[in-house]
Order: sequence, then structure tokens, then C-alpha cells
Amino acid sequence: QVQLVESGGGLVQAGGSLRLSCTVSGRTFSRYVMGWFRQAPGKEREFVAAINWSGTNTYYADAVKGRFTIPRDIAKNTVYLQMNSLKPEDTAVYYCAADLKYTGSYYSTGEYDIWGQGTQVTVSS
Repeated sequence: QVQLVESGGGLVQAGGSLRLSCTVSGRTFSRYVMGWFRQAPGKEREFVAAINWSGTNTYYADAVKGRFTIPRDIAKNTVYLQMNSLKPEDTAVYYCAADLKYTGSYYSTGEYDIWGQGTQVTVSS
């Protein structure tokens, strides 16, 4: 019953910033994790970041650590991916995902149950 709707992608110059949004609707479990993944042309989908809904734990891929953060707005049922100091290698389709029964593999696509539709992020050099 959980559904995810993404927005916020676009074109930005290297060094710029973008904020992606992922809004959750439908009934949710009391414990779940929200993840962000990305997929560039010709490459496998890779882990970017994750957060448990309470916000007590966050996880980041080494490639984005220190540049990306995951703010959330509980009242709006929305999780964001704040992307700063963007690089051309960040260019990809970005997906949010919900893990409804967390088992510890936050970095794996197979951990997640529900996926958003994806949003394109393009960083020019």
C-alpha cells in the first residue's frame, strides 16, 4: 500500500546543488528505512544514502559522504536528498526506495520493497 513519488531532478553545473524529494503515502510499518540509489547509463544501480524513519541512523556511500545529506520532514511524510558540490560523475537517474522490513543490508537493492519512479540528475562540466 506504500507509494513513493519523487521530484526535484534537473540540470546543474558542477559545484552546484540540487534537492530531491521523495514523498511517502499509504500505510507504513512502524519501522522502515528510506534509501536513495542511482543508476548511470551502462552501469548497475548503486547505493547512495539511507536513513531510518526516526532519523537516528544515516548511511552514505563513500563517493557522496560529506557532500550529500538526507533531511526529512515528518509532517509532510517526505525524505530529501540534499546534493551539494555536485560532480559530473553524479549524473544518473536517482531512485528513492522503502525497506519495509529492515534486515541490515541497506546498501543492497534487494533489501528494498517499494521504489519511486526515478528522477534524472545531470551535472555539466
